[in-house]
Amino acid sequence: MFDPDVTGRNYDKIAQWWHEQHAASEYGLLALRRAMGFCKNTKTALDVGCGAGGRFVRTMESGGFWVTGVDVSCEMVKLAKKANPEHTFIHADICTWETDEKFDLITAWDSIFHLPLAMHEPVLKKLCDMLKPDGVLMYTFGDAEGEHTDTWHNEQYYYSSVGIKGNIEILGNCGLTPVHLELDQFPLNHAVIIGCKRNV
Repeated sequence: MFDPDVTGRNYDKIAQWWHEQHAASEYGLLALRRAMGFCKNTKTALDVGCGAGGRFVRTMESGGFWVTGVDVSCEMVKLAKKANPEHTFIHADICTWETDEKFDLITAWDSIFHLPLAMHEPVLKKLCDMLKPDGVLMYTFGDAEGEHTDTWHNEQYYYSSVGIKGNIEILGNCGLTPVHLELDQFPLNHAVIIGCKRNV
């Protein structure tokens, strides 16, 4: 079962390695730039599972966004603050973190698939509510419904998903129109979705 403290400590152990490994990486940036292309406004962005605040923050900043990052890893947040002092980074669990701020763009790249299965819907609803009218949400998830654990860097990590159908239904119920869905690492079960909030 997912424990944010355990997940955070696991990522603490590899924070510096992760930061260095992805310093020049393009991983996820194609999807991010596609999501930014759907944005009608480019003022505020939220990065859920921001990690060390590297390529995603730099790319959003270059697009004119002021970025808020949230991550369960204290060490990742420290690195993000050091690398990007002009932006805001918060050590918190997205399941319990709250804010009154609204965002033009919200991203969650390889992060919310660590949530407990039962928390996907409430967290996605929360993120949809945090969007401004015409805001854009982009995130990744496992294409099949279920949960499992896996070993990575000698630590156990928990993963879960409500699947493709479940994610599309949740976004639709929250007033978002899915505009892009892709199995971007086929044959791996890694999906990316982009939804736009209807301005009603």
